[in-house]
Amino acid sequence: MNWTIPGTVLQASRADAVHIEQQFNAMFLGGGMVLSQVAAVSGLEPYAIQNWVKRGFLSPPVKKRYDLEQLCRILTINALKGVLSLDKICNLLSYVNGQLTDSSDDLIDDQVLYFMFVRLAARARELYRTEDRDALLDGELSDYQEPVPGARERVKTALRVMLTAWLAARMCQETETMLKIIEKENVL
Repeated sequence: MNWTIPGTVLQASRADAVHIEQQFNAMFLGGGMVLSQVAAVSGLEPYAIQNWVKRGFLSPPVKKRYDLEQLCRILTINALKGVLSLDKICNLLSYVNGQLTDSSDDLIDDQVLYFMFVRLAARARELYRTEDRDALLDGELSDYQEPVPGARERVKTALRVMLTAWLAARMCQETETMLKIIEKENVL
């Protein structure tokens, strides 16, 4: 069964979520992505991405090319913006990564965080029960090496918020789809 990879317009099998990181890495073998490619993958308008750079949500591209780390930040923001304000998303990302344009204070790389999120989101059906969600989060973080004491709990909390927001956005989309069907039926 295909699903849309969070924050993108790309379709994949949920079972292939463990391989999505390798697929994304392959997109960067020739160097970074230009703005139009990032826009194509994310479904965002180029001006929105440029605005996020201008507002300090991510570091500027180098020689007009975005690296995988920047793409993952963009996709994370895009996946969550359906239910959280940009300010709240940035506060959440700052919770685990300090200053958003400075990677030296990060508790976790943006791409590591994003691909953990993708793998967990692929198992969305298992995330509704708190016990199941916490077990999945603990499993996903089992190899995570804390750069400072307490980092694992902060990353786990951030992932829990990201997943809850993403699930809420999906529920809102499903609600809108159902309402459109009802509206069509009432017109007939």
